[in-house]
Amino acid sequence: MKAFDKGFTLTWLGHSAFHLVSPRGKHVLVDPWLEGNPMAPVGDTPITHVDAILLTHAHSDHAGDAVRLVKRFRCNVVAIHETALWLEKHGVESCVGMNKGGTTQLHGLKVTMTNATHSSSFDGGEGREYGGDAAGFVVTLENAATIYFAGDTGPMMDMQIIGDLYRPDVSVLPIGDLYTMGPREAAYAARLLRSPFIVPCHYGTFPALTGTPEALRAELEKADVQAQVIAPKPGESVR
Repeated sequence: MKAFDKGFTLTWLGHSAFHLVSPRGKHVLVDPWLEGNPMAPVGDTPITHVDAILLTHAHSDHAGDAVRLVKRFRCNVVAIHETALWLEKHGVESCVGMNKGGTTQLHGLKVTMTNATHSSSFDGGEGREYGGDAAGFVVTLENAATIYFAGDTGPMMDMQIIGDLYRPDVSVLPIGDLYTMGPREAAYAARLLRSPFIVPCHYGTFPALTGTPEALRAELEKADVQAQVIAPKPGESVR
């Protein structure tokens, strides 16, 4: 158990999947790709309750388990409008479709959708279906602590706006490179966000994702960015 003492628990489920438990015990899954995820510690068996699922975009390594999990837990799912429409078409009745810049309130939490620079489509059939834009989320907890889930993205000046508006206590950033930011770009993003804590993700799942927490720490030091990297192992929690 590693700590940054913000009143919540964040468990990395491998790749970009996280299980967030808020100070008042609300359970949120972010991009919960568990079946087929080689980094997932033990699948979703230990998860017994979910209040909401947040999907940053439609790619199968983020949204592939969404329909199954929403039906299992009978929880809300928050996604960009086009992704929500696709989910509704596939039998999900509890979608909250929204768009960038908007905020929705669920179970005492505020969920704000932010920009991301990435593609987004559903796999299936003979081709791919449009899933709307990729996005990120800022989650404001009951104690006003804020967590920024960047989703799959490159660095962008919007991150300075996110830092200015929401002051994220923790920023969850991809570092794998090739499909997202690498360590150097993530260090630049950290400079814009000004979060005291960075939790890296989207690395190590496949050989192509070469970024590492150690490389991120080195890039932060080179850039003189004062942020602590907290890198749990799959299945490990930070509190």
